Parts: sequence; C-alpha cells; structure tokens
Amino acid sequence: MSDPRYFYEQFADEFDSRVNVYDLQKRLSIVFGELLKPDEVVGRTLLDVGCGTGWFSASACKWGARVTSLDLGERLLSKVAEKCDSDRIVGNILELPFRDQAFDIVVCSEVIEHTVDPPRALEELQRVLRTGGILALTTPNRLWKFAIYIANALKVRPYEGLENWTSWSSIRKNMKEFSLDIERMFGFHIVPFVSPKLYSFLDWMDHYGEKLGPVMLNMAVRVRKCNASKKVEANLSARQVLGTG
Repeated sequence: MSDPRYFYEQFADEFDSRVNVYDLQKRLSIVFGELLKPDEVVGRTLLDVGCGTGWFSASACKWGARVTSLDLGERLLSKVAEKCDSDRIVGNILELPFRDQAFDIVVCSEVIEHTVDPPRALEELQRVLRTGGILALTTPNRLWKFAIYIANALKVRPYEGLENWTSWSSIRKNMKEFSLDIERMFGFHIVPFVSPKLYSFLDWMDHYGEKLGPVMLNMAVRVRKCNASKKVEANLSARQVLGTG
C-alpha cells in the first residue's frame, strides 16, 4: 500500500459497501441526536471534517445547516456530491484551509485517530470554531487499540490507514488546553461490534456510557469553545478563592 494517510481516498469506491452499517448508524444518531439538536443546527455554518463519503454531511444538510465537507481527496468528495449539496473542499485536518472562527459547528467522527498528530488536529478544530460554537467529536479509545491487531490477524477489518488512537484522559486534557469546555462526554460500544448477535447487548450497555466511558471502545464528546480570556480570569479567581494565587 502507498502512503497510509491517503488510504481512505484510495478506498473511496469501496467504502460504502464495506462500512459497518450498524456502527455508522449509531455514530450518526449520536452526533445528530445526542451531541447536537436540530434547533442548534438549522441555518448554522457547519464543517464536516474528514467527511469521508458524506454521511454526516448529508444528515447536517437535512437538518438545514450550511455545510462544508472537507477530506483529503477528490474521490471521497465525489461520493459526498452523490449524497448532498454541500460545499466540498480538499484539505488536511492538520492545516485546515479556513480562517479563524469560521464555523458555528464542527463535526468530526472517527477522524483524528487517522492523523500523525491528534492533538494538533484538535487544535485546528478549535481554531476554526467560533467562540461559543460547538464541536461534536467521536473517536476510538486507545485502551482498545489491541483489538485492531486481532481484527487484522483474523482479516475481518478492511481498513489500512493510520491508527493513532488517543485516550479518554488525553481528550479531556487536550480540550482544557485548547479552551474547549466539555458539556458532555460518554462512551459507546462496550466491546467491538464484530457480530450482529452482540448489537442488542451493545445498545443496552450504551445506556451506561457516561459511567463506563473510560473503558468503552469509542468516545463521544460535545464541547463548546469558550472565551479564552474569560477562562483565564475564572481560573485566577478560583486560585484566589483557594488562597493559591
């Protein structure tokens, strides 16, 4: 295989036929239902980063957002065009081709782990999000990265891109560093979704996602970009109250 960073661009024609539909539908319902509500999306500018073949862009368009879809190549974006009428941009999440505070909402589902620098990706997502805007993010939990090697050995996983998974604690740390306030964070998929026989069990266990999040396969986060200066002032005030300032 050539450069693994561009695996999904090369895989674009196969993606929709080989994706796990159960996982895809679950992530769509989490992003557009649990992390975001219709009245927050309608009429807003929304960036779908790492849009793949356009499933999340299409949902955002149906909810009335003004959507920009970004991914690494034209093959993927041609698939997006078959699903919805969004603005389509070729670009890299590590160097987003947009001005600061360009979007009201940023959606990023199962993308940052396919980069060489997930914290840098989060910093870029924060940069293009307006103050007060919402980031809806899902990503796998590094605790479960061993499952990739098992799946690859069993030849039940078709993906060969970069796998640079991050952890529950790292996500929380990065969000704080980048002035992103976590409004909700939870896990889903208590174990890998390898068999339809497990789906009912997985759905049931998802009800405990906030308590069991740190040990679940995937993480979902809704964060809001705060005013950095106000956050500094709040931290200073807290230290003064505690007598540590």
